[in-house]
Amino acid sequence: MRGLARSVQMGVAGLLGCLLMMTPVGAQDDLPGRFLDLFLNNAPALLDELTQEEGTASPMRVTPQSFEQVQLSFAPVVELATPAVVNVYATRMQEVRDPFAQMDPFFRRFFGDQMRPRPRERMASSLGSGVIVDPSGLIVTNNHVIERATDVRVSLSDRREFAADILIRDERTDLAILQVRELDEPLPALQIGVSDDLNVGDVVLAIGNPFGVGQTVTQGIVSALARTQVGVTDFQFFIQTDAAINPGNSGGPLVDLSGRLVGINTAIFSRSGGSNGIGFAIPTEMVNVVLAEAASGASFVARPYLGAEVQSVTPAIAQSLGMRRPSGVLVADLVPGGPADDAGIRRGDVVVSIDGLQIDDPDAFVYRFATKGIGGTTSVEVLRDGRRRDLEIALVGPPETVPRDLRRIDGRSPFAGVEVINLSPAVAQEFGFEQTEGVMIVSVERGSIADQVGFRESDMILQVNDRRVSTTRDLESIASVSSRGWQIVFERGGRIRSAMLRF
Repeated sequence: MRGLARSVQMGVAGLLGCLLMMTPVGAQDDLPGRFLDLFLNNAPALLDELTQEEGTASPMRVTPQSFEQVQLSFAPVVELATPAVVNVYATRMQEVRDPFAQMDPFFRRFFGDQMRPRPRERMASSLGSGVIVDPSGLIVTNNHVIERATDVRVSLSDRREFAADILIRDERTDLAILQVRELDEPLPALQIGVSDDLNVGDVVLAIGNPFGVGQTVTQGIVSALARTQVGVTDFQFFIQTDAAINPGNSGGPLVDLSGRLVGINTAIFSRSGGSNGIGFAIPTEMVNVVLAEAASGASFVARPYLGAEVQSVTPAIAQSLGMRRPSGVLVADLVPGGPADDAGIRRGDVVVSIDGLQIDDPDAFVYRFATKGIGGTTSVEVLRDGRRRDLEIALVGPPETVPRDLRRIDGRSPFAGVEVINLSPAVAQEFGFEQTEGVMIVSVERGSIADQVGFRESDMILQVNDRRVSTTRDLESIASVSSRGWQIVFERGGRIRSAMLRF
C-alpha cells in the first residue's frame, strides 16, 4: 500500500509538471500559482493519508519541523476535552476515634459503662474528578473517590451540579461508574480511545481538580507502558506519565492529542504527597470492561475464570527451558476440569501471548485475561518442549462449587452478630478474595458481641475449640454449644492468627 501511494504521488507530480510545460507562457500566468505550489508541496502527505489502509486511524507521529510548529497550542484539545470532565463530591460517615478508648482499665472499671468506648461518627467529604463517557450522563471515576459514600454530586465545567447514583464499584481495579440523575439534556462526552495504541514518548494531557483549586490541565509524555508491581490495585498494568497529577486528580482523564480518553488517573508515586512526575493511569481496556458490566445492570464486575495458577519465569527457569530470555508466565498448577485444563494447557507450559499480545509477567497475564470479558474464547500461545502451540480457552465465569449458604450467627458466643458465607471461585471473585475454600465473615453488626470481640469483615474462620470449620453450618453448630473458653484460629490479611477468649 505504501509503494502504491508513492507511485501515485510521483505520477500526479509528473502529470502536473507536463501540463505546466505544455501550457503557453502567457497562459501560465493565468494558473493559480500559489495553489499549484501548495498542492505540489503537500500532495505526498495528503495522498499518504488518503491511501492509508482502512482501520489505521492512529495519527502519524512526527517531531516538530519548524519554529511555527513548536509554537502550536494544545488549546483545541483542551477545548474539546474539558467540558466532559467533572468534579466529584462524595459525602460519607466516618468513625471518630473515642478519646476514652485508650483509658486505663482501672478508671474504666471504676466509672463503669459511662467510660466504655463508644463508636462515634461524623460526616466527611472527599473531592475527586471524573469524566463523562456517554451523553446520557455516564461517568467514570475512581472507586476510592466514592468509597462508602452516602451521597454523590458532580459539578461540570459550566458550574452546573447534579446528583449521581453509583451504578457499580470495583475495588480490584479502583474504578466506579456513576449515573447523573434527572438529566434533561445530553451532556458533553469524551470519546474512548485505545490505550494499547499509545507509545512511550507520546504527548498526553491530564485534566482534573488538584487540591480543589479548580479544573486544571497538565501536559506530559507517556513515560512507560504496562507498568506492573505498583501495588495500587489487583490488576496492575498502568500507563505511567510525567504529567503533573496531584490529590484531586484521581478519577480524571488522561487524553491523547486527538482528545480521546486513554486512561483514568488513579495514583502517584510521592514521598511528600505532591507530584514528583510519576503518575499512573488505568488503561481504557480495563475501563471498557467495567463500563460493560455497568451497562448490563450487574452488581459487580465478573471476569473470566482460568482455573490455573501462574508464576514468573525466572532467568534460571528460562535457561532450563531453553528460552533466550525470561518472558511469559509458567503454569504452576491446574484445576481439573477448569477452562485451562479443558483447553489443553499443562503444568510446566509457558504462556507467552494472549491474542497475539506479548506477556512478560503474571500481572500482565492477569490483566490481559481479565479484559477479555465473559463469552467466546481467547487464543493463547504456549511454549512446550521447545515448540510453540496455539490453544483456545473458553471465557466462562467462575463456578460456585459449593452452595454459599449465607448464615447469621446469634446466641451467646464470640461470633454473635456476624454473617458468614461458604467460599467458592464465584464467591471469591465477587468479594475480591484469592481463597476459594473456607468460611468468610461477610458482615459484622455494629455493637454486637462479635464487634466488641474485634472480628472484621473478610476474616476467615479456620478452627474453633480444636474443631475445623469447613462450612457455615459447622460454625453455627459450634457456636450453639455454650462454653466458657473459646480457642479461635482465623486468617486476616493473609496471616494466620489465634485468640483465646473467655465468657
